[in-house]
Amino acid sequence: MRQRTAVILPSDMTTNLQMIGNAALLDLPDKVAFLSSRRISAADVLKCYEWAEKIRDTETCIVSGFQSPLEKDVLKCLLRGRVPIILVLAHSLWKTVPEEFRDPVGHGRLLIVSPVSATRASAATATARNRWILANCTSLVLGSLDPGGNLSKLVARIPAAGIRRLC
Repeated sequence: MRQRTAVILPSDMTTNLQMIGNAALLDLPDKVAFLSSRRISAADVLKCYEWAEKIRDTETCIVSGFQSPLEKDVLKCLLRGRVPIILVLAHSLWKTVPEEFRDPVGHGRLLIVSPVSATRASAATATARNRWILANCTSLVLGSLDPGGNLSKLVARIPAAGIRRLC
């Protein structure tokens, strides 16, 4: 069994977890984090789409905030498959589950999680969300990494062995 990536979490991120969907997905032994900076080249976008197409019908659980435009496109691709997905929000849960998520939640292949209580996403809640993702996954796939961005600083703390770069 692989070890989880060591990322320190604020104590309120472990006690205030809100969920909608199949909570058993949290117990899967191998979960892959997918994160991407907002800046990405067209060639790297294509690599991410190819990766999503390959993995969407596997048993590998994908965990992401699916917030950047690329991450949203990857989520759309994954939802067309059968892969289990954990969507981690950088704000509190919605009062109503969006239409595109109702079937996957109902079929037990989607868990929507919020480790933060803020009503709106911010840079701080996005960082907290990403830290939660990394703490709860066994490996990381990077779609893009802006060297000067916040994600780069967070990823710098992770051993390179657990990171697969698509770009």
